[in-house]
Amino acid sequence: MKRKLIVLAALALSFTLAHAQEKNTLHLNGSVSGVTTGKVYLQKFIDKYYVVVDSAKVQNGQFSFSTKTVLPEIYGISLDSKENPYMLFLDKNKTTVNLDPASDYQNTEVTGSALHALFKEYKSKEDVKIDEFIKQHPSSLVSAYALYRDFSYRLSPTEIESNIKLLDPSLHNTTYVQVLNKLVKTLSNVSVGKTAPEFSAKTPDGKTVALSDRLGKGYLLIDFWASWCPPCRRENPNFVKIYQKYKDKGFDVLAVSLDKAKDKWVKAIADDHLDWTQISELKFWQSEIIGKYGVRAIPTNFLVDSKGVIVAKNVFGDDLDNLLRELLNK
Repeated sequence: MKRKLIVLAALALSFTLAHAQEKNTLHLNGSVSGVTTGKVYLQKFIDKYYVVVDSAKVQNGQFSFSTKTVLPEIYGISLDSKENPYMLFLDKNKTTVNLDPASDYQNTEVTGSALHALFKEYKSKEDVKIDEFIKQHPSSLVSAYALYRDFSYRLSPTEIESNIKLLDPSLHNTTYVQVLNKLVKTLSNVSVGKTAPEFSAKTPDGKTVALSDRLGKGYLLIDFWASWCPPCRRENPNFVKIYQKYKDKGFDVLAVSLDKAKDKWVKAIADDHLDWTQISELKFWQSEIIGKYGVRAIPTNFLVDSKGVIVAKNVFGDDLDNLLRELLNK
């Protein structure tokens, strides 16, 4: 029931934000490599997850959509409605897709959509400077998406605002810019020197733990991670070493997982030897806690003092080690 409510709320938000966007008939057809029958699912991208909006039968390896939908916009296409789809940037042009399900759709080919071609070009570049990219493509949804997805978590609130101003006003009512505007306010509330917002969630054994329960004993690292996050898992051995080194000197960790499946979360805790307090809402990116902290990518962390004041953000490895040595030796 909760999942249905989340999906309905997300759809309502999407439709509200897109009310000014014109609906057009989508002309999308294609083929599926190695598949002759079944279904292809068209999914709408809504802030880090997808919702199915239509499906088409695969007949002799071919499929076709003529859905009335918002264009231009970001969609996904897949053979299974429960799996991560291939991301499609669709415009009003007739688009053809050769969907290749092997290797998570990596070899899928798309022709016709100029918007998707620009997205592919953007993804092929290294060391993109987002302000320069936006200036080159101020009216493109790709620019709004890139700022929203790939840069929002590494920019300051002021930098996000300045990049939004570079976007054409036609993009300001899109979901992506609306999320960014909200994020600016949130990030300002969790900057260094501010008091970390209160939150609570359950441990694997069902005990509710609040942030305030863990304060007052020294420095606390609030660590956002998940079992499905490779960078998080690679960082965990560093956290283990640092925790063992400083746990008796006034340092502790409160980990907040973005997992969906409890069994995978619990297994990762055991496999990575994470001996500190672990909590999760098991809501993936719909977590209310990450909403309070403006978390757009993981791993992300906040170091707070005994009163809950944020003293540092996103400190890892040697940087965290050096910072704790300085703070705890004062």
